[in-house]
Amino acid sequence: MPSHLSADRSAPQPPERDAVDALINRALLLRGDVDAVRRDTSVIDDDDPRLRWRRALCELAVHQLDDLGEHLGQLRDGVPTPRTADAEPSEDPRRATAATPPVGSLLSRVGSAEWNLLTDEVDWSGELYQIFGRDPGKGALSLDELPSLLLAEDQPLLTSMVTDCLVDGRPIDGEFRILLPDGGMRTLHMMGEPVLDADGCTASMWAVLRDVSRLRRGQHILGRTQEALRRREQRAQAEHRMAVEFQEAVLPPRHGSVPASGRGTGGLDIAAHYLPSGARDLIGGDWYDALVLPDGRTMLTVGDLTGHGIQATSSMAMMLGALRGMAVAGVDPGALMGHLNQLIECSAQPALGSAVCCRFDPATGTLAWAQAGHPAPLLFRNGVGRPLPAPDGVLLGAASGVTYEQDHAALVPGDLLLLYTEGLTRHSDRGAGPELLLGLAPRLGQARTAQDCVRIVVEELGSAERLDDACVLAARVEA
Repeated sequence: MPSHLSADRSAPQPPERDAVDALINRALLLRGDVDAVRRDTSVIDDDDPRLRWRRALCELAVHQLDDLGEHLGQLRDGVPTPRTADAEPSEDPRRATAATPPVGSLLSRVGSAEWNLLTDEVDWSGELYQIFGRDPGKGALSLDELPSLLLAEDQPLLTSMVTDCLVDGRPIDGEFRILLPDGGMRTLHMMGEPVLDADGCTASMWAVLRDVSRLRRGQHILGRTQEALRRREQRAQAEHRMAVEFQEAVLPPRHGSVPASGRGTGGLDIAAHYLPSGARDLIGGDWYDALVLPDGRTMLTVGDLTGHGIQATSSMAMMLGALRGMAVAGVDPGALMGHLNQLIECSAQPALGSAVCCRFDPATGTLAWAQAGHPAPLLFRNGVGRPLPAPDGVLLGAASGVTYEQDHAALVPGDLLLLYTEGLTRHSDRGAGPELLLGLAPRLGQARTAQDCVRIVVEELGSAERLDDACVLAARVEA
């Protein structure tokens, strides 16, 4: 029934039809755009909370735009004319269908009611009977009977709203939940006002009730996905922080010269640098290390394990600890790689990895080294660079019982050895391979220290958008 504040107040005039039609068209276009986005999100992995949140938000937006379109349609068509009992049936089947809203449509989810305080008469629309799941033959419920259909915790709210409306003339605007005869539950939004007589006293109360169950379910799903996304982001941040702290605790300092432990410096000037990936939240399993051994030789190593986060850094810590222990025990680089491969095979967290391990003897200038599916060290001498010929060696964890070959190279004072992980030369906008580093040979030949060499590499490649984290280690043979 019409929403009026006074029984003799004239009804407002409907808006211009063309203006409402324009709004309907705009709502339809917007609805189509949102629905397209919703379809795009429906084919993506359901295990991702961020995508579930996007899909729930799209679903909610589509429902609200559907309601908006139907509301505007009602506004354009005007207040429906009540059909009298003796009216002639319509010959147009479309009109007959429109008289009974389909179940689930907006029209079937909005109903109206008026409670006359002077005559105790109650008038419910047909849609309101549908909303309450009530047989029209049983008649409408009075204001005293209505709370009996509500959930117990919502009954005081309805009582308070009705009392404020009838006694103080306040508008009704609130939500409550009702129980249906079949055991189901619906959430209703009720808006209403008192109707005053000529003396200004409350003669009746009218209200419009809307079934907002689907809307609230959508909002509930959206809230759950937002909470799941928030928890996931908090967990990711905590894991990222732990991974960074773990990595910093295991590796030598990320920047500058690598401290030499043991006796002397091993005849090498050493510096290293760690470069994070473009996605800084991805902490990988890259490592580098330099260790002066008890016999005066120096172990140099870089490597990379697959994966990111805590699992990758914990596996890296295990590998680096084993590598250090075997190097101190005097295990040759080739045999050492074989033991690392066995360690990955029996690990509770299997992975694949690449690595290179070098052992430099300052007394003879000999470099013994082995690799496991890793780029060969680059040797720079007299302003010219080249990769060392690589001995055979497959990725760590790729096969069982494999033997890793070991090769030797003679180094002279002034030589620069550059060890790096593949992430250093693999970028989204540049090719992969050692050519990028070999092209720096003239500049590296003029560098005075290992730290200067690392700085040149970082200046050239450190600012580029990289796909993975990386590290570089420079070792200069001292005179």
